[in-house]
Amino acid sequence: MAVLKVIEVLANSDKSWEDATKNALAQATKSVKNIRSVYINEQSATVTDGKIDNYRVNVKITFEVQ
Repeated sequence: MAVLKVIEVLANSDKSWEDATKNALAQATKSVKNIRSVYINEQSATVTDGKIDNYRVNVKITFEVQ
């Protein structure tokens, strides 16, 4: 039986929510091994002059504990 753990990571991007999610995963892989899945828990954005200028995500990353 595998033991799984979930961490929550906040990330942002000036391109898209998908890019923000990739940024969260890239940061998490620097210190967490055996990542199994990413769940986008929440999305938001900041707006300047009527245009989105920053995409933000709150993701849950699941990994197997060794």
